[in-house]
Amino acid sequence: MNTVDEIKEAIYKNKKRLAIELRESKELVFLIKKSLTTPLNTEEKAKVKSQTLDICKAIPAFTIFMLPGGALLLPLLIKLIPDILPSAFKADDKELKDKQEV
Repeated sequence: MNTVDEIKEAIYKNKKRLAIELRESKELVFLIKKSLTTPLNTEEKAKVKSQTLDICKAIPAFTIFMLPGGALLLPLLIKLIPDILPSAFKADDKELKDKQEV
């Protein structure tokens, strides 16, 4: 496989991961709106907590990426601090396919 194919594959995988993260964030907005009128159950509270933490993780990663040289710095930070990425970006290929189908 050459470099262009590897880049295309990485873009495709990350596009799927971003779509999953956006879908989960939409669910977060729905649950927050729901919490204004009715109390959330334990499972819904856990989802809100998880998604809020994912958003809090994505902001610093995006900020680092936007800095000059950030495209080179972010992969190094991911190696050193693997917990910096949201959960959708940590999933392996099999989990990615499973989440995409749901």
